[in-house]
Amino acid sequence: MTLSVDADVGIGSGNCEYLSPALFAIQDDGSLAVLQRDVPAELVDVAEQAVRECPARALSLSRGTLAP
Repeated sequence: MTLSVDADVGIGSGNCEYLSPALFAIQDDGSLAVLQRDVPAELVDVAEQAVRECPARALSLSRGTLAP
């Protein structure tokens, strides 16, 4: 699964970072860093939860992985 963020839509609420600091980090400027775009199998459930709970709907998760 591949995790993406639309930086133009995100509001920096921090919900995603709270749910999974292994996947997300809010930067000093309020922007979101996706720490693992290719989501490990053990974090798929929490990544799906973060996508569902993002108040700005800035996160998306798609099947497959990034090309090497």
